[in-house]
Amino acid sequence: MEKAISHFDKHGKMFRDQLITVGDLLEFKDLLLSDIKSMLKDQVSGKTKKWLKAMEVRKMLNISHGKLQALRDNGKIPFTKLGKVTYYDADKIEGLMETATVVKF
Repeated sequence: MEKAISHFDKHGKMFRDQLITVGDLLEFKDLLLSDIKSMLKDQVSGKTKKWLKAMEVRKMLNISHGKLQALRDNGKIPFTKLGKVTYYDADKIEGLMETATVVKF
């Protein structure tokens, strides 16, 4: 999107009665698709957050607040607490999910 905006900035001011050609629209489409592809590539390449909050972990594991608390109390899920906020290492949570062990509550 930034490329498209900078493209129009280079060619001068835009006026209310300025025509947009099919070529302009095709060029804009190509720029927009390339920007979307690069954003999707960033997501697929694994650029995830290092630290997750409890709500994010609960959504990942599809568990309730109480179950997450029990897993934390039993030492099944490692965590870091800063002030009143509890953070979980995303790599360790994903590693837990990939192991073949069964975690019982």
